[in-house]
Amino acid sequence: MNFSLLLDNLTSPALLFFLLGIIAVQLKSDLEIPAQSSKFISLYLLFSIGFKGGQELSHSDFSFQILWCIVFGVAIAIAIPVYTFFILKKKLGVENAGAIAASYGSVSAVTFVTAVSFLEFQKVVFSGHMVAIMAMMEAPAIIVGVMLISWFNKENTIKLPQIIKHSFTNGSVLLILGSLIIGLVANQSQAEGIKPFTTDLFKGFLVIFLLDMGITSGKKLSDFIKNGWFTTIFALVIPLINGCLVAFLSQYITAEIGDRFIFAVLAASASYIAVPAAMKIAVPKANPGLYLPMALAVTFPFNITIGLPVYFAIITLIK
Repeated sequence: MNFSLLLDNLTSPALLFFLLGIIAVQLKSDLEIPAQSSKFISLYLLFSIGFKGGQELSHSDFSFQILWCIVFGVAIAIAIPVYTFFILKKKLGVENAGAIAASYGSVSAVTFVTAVSFLEFQKVVFSGHMVAIMAMMEAPAIIVGVMLISWFNKENTIKLPQIIKHSFTNGSVLLILGSLIIGLVANQSQAEGIKPFTTDLFKGFLVIFLLDMGITSGKKLSDFIKNGWFTTIFALVIPLINGCLVAFLSQYITAEIGDRFIFAVLAASASYIAVPAAMKIAVPKANPGLYLPMALAVTFPFNITIGLPVYFAIITLIK
């Protein structure tokens, strides 16, 4: 991976606005995003991610191979939150464990874009339906995270069927799933009609959202520092395990090197957009001062510097 690509990602507005939010808190600035505006931006990001994922899926020629890849992607998004939740629960509590588990079960669109650039540099192609699979891996991880929090919350007296219903009807989950379905059934001309809102405004809203998350994280940065050794090791080791394992297992799903690499990167990445947006609404008790710095400040730079070459090497060795 060339140095310019690494520099582009480390100097991206998304990352820098997140850091600006943390710096503003440390300087005791009065900078803040109004609560209602923050909630609106969270809902917008979930809507946009879901709708664009549905559109990508609608453009794919459906086949058994694509279905098999979708099942594999969703299985990854379910399995990772389940096993990571139990690693985290005792140390960080139920709410934080569920939010972090959902983050690592979900995916990072920015890491995905970096992976695509990496493949272009290596002159390796990947299938278009992998974009839709990326979007489809957001919701299952959020649902599993919310379900685990509800199930293991000591204050909770709700039974399993009600927990499942609550998880699917939770506003953030319902919005991303509903948007995915609407994007799937909408035709090209209908999607073009709202493209300025679903696509053109996305990056602008994203940086404001990450500025807000930086401010929130900065106020609770002491929690991350207090658990620094544990959260930092988790944020480095778990993505590496997930990426390497999926790089190996993906050979049984598809023979395409590009698709296998994308699967590995998706498994290794951690969401710092959809999951924080969802958890801010669904589980306000979860501390973004833990799961956001882990995903954005540790896992993201680790993946784009070390992870991507490692996963690609494993895949090319096991053809």
